[in-house]
Amino acid sequence: MSLNAKTKYSGFAMLLHWLVAALVIAQWLIRVFAEDAPTKAEGGAIMANHFSLGVVIFALVAVRLVWRQVNPPPPENPNHAGWERTLSRIVYFSFYALLLVMPIAGWIALSSFGEPISVFGLFQLPALPVPNNPALGEQIFELHGASGIALLVLAAFHSLAALKHTLLDKDGTLFRMLPFGKVQG
Repeated sequence: MSLNAKTKYSGFAMLLHWLVAALVIAQWLIRVFAEDAPTKAEGGAIMANHFSLGVVIFALVAVRLVWRQVNPPPPENPNHAGWERTLSRIVYFSFYALLLVMPIAGWIALSSFGEPISVFGLFQLPALPVPNNPALGEQIFELHGASGIALLVLAAFHSLAALKHTLLDKDGTLFRMLPFGKVQG
C-alpha cells in the first residue's frame, strides 16, 4: 500500500464530505432566500426545502459516522504540531455534533408548532410529541440559527486550515479529501 493510499480518505468518505459541505451551503442560501421572500407564504414554501435538506443532511452524517467506524480515517499527519492535531479533533467533533443536533433541534422546534416535516413531498416525519408551544419553538429556532452561524464559522476555519497546510506548509493536507493530488507524509 502506498503512502498516498494510507493518507487519503476513501472515495465514499470524500463523496459524503463534499456532498454534506455543498448541502450546508445550500441550507444557508435557502435561509437567506426565505428571509428575502416577498411574502411570508413564499418564505414558508422556500423553508420547506430547508427542512427537507436538514433531514437529508442528518441521514448523510449518520451514514458517514457508520462508514467512519467501519473504515477508519487515515492517520493524522505526524508533522502537524500537537496543538494542531488537538484543534483538528475538536473541530471534527464540533462538526458532527452540530450536523446531528441542528436537524433534531429544527424538528423539535417545528413540532412545537404542531407541524410535521414533509421531505420533498416524498414522505413525512410526524411532529414529535412535544407540547404545542410556539414561544419555545421560536427560542429553539433562534438557537438553531446561532448554531448554523457557528457551523459556517467552523467550515471557514476548517477550509482556511486545509489551505494553510496545503499552500504554506506544502504538506498536501487538502488532498487527503480529494481524489487527486499527493499528500506529503
